Amino acid sequence: MAKSDTKQILIYHSSTYLSMAAENNENHLLIIEDDQGRKEFSLEQPVYSIGRDRECNIRLMSQFVSRRHATLVRLPREHNSHSYYYRIVDGDAKGKASSNGLMINGRKIPTHDLRNEDEIVFGPQVRAIYYLLKNTQRLGQTDSSEYDITLINPGMAEDLEDLGD
Repeated sequence: MAKSDTKQILIYHSSTYLSMAAENNENHLLIIEDDQGRKEFSLEQPVYSIGRDRECNIRLMSQFVSRRHATLVRLPREHNSHSYYYRIVDGDAKGKASSNGLMINGRKIPTHDLRNEDEIVFGPQVRAIYYLLKNTQRLGQTDSSEYDITLINPGMAEDLEDLGD
């Protein structure tokens, strides 16, 4: 199977998992730093295009970045149907690679399954950090410490003041 066919299958496959984010206790965040500063993107869609083209979902502001530099694809985790991860692929959704490629955690690689705090370098002074934020509090449940209220008798406070004398 050709490289571009594989990318198209991955992108099509990921688009079938549109409803997972609503039931998920994870948040996926991509923080981009480019020539215009820092931007945060909460990842919720099945596919994102990344590059300097105006049509890209995540636009990078740098002359050193390809118009369609990379593609983010959401894929389900095998062990949990309500959990997913993002895979970053060099180039556009049709399989055309970027000019300079991707450096992920210091290594030049064409594709990578993102993990918490992965660093992606698109070009000089253009990078991103991926964060996987896990929300441990389940919907409909509360932490008992949230309602931990200690009632103090006003007379007790006066007794404490007497001890200080």
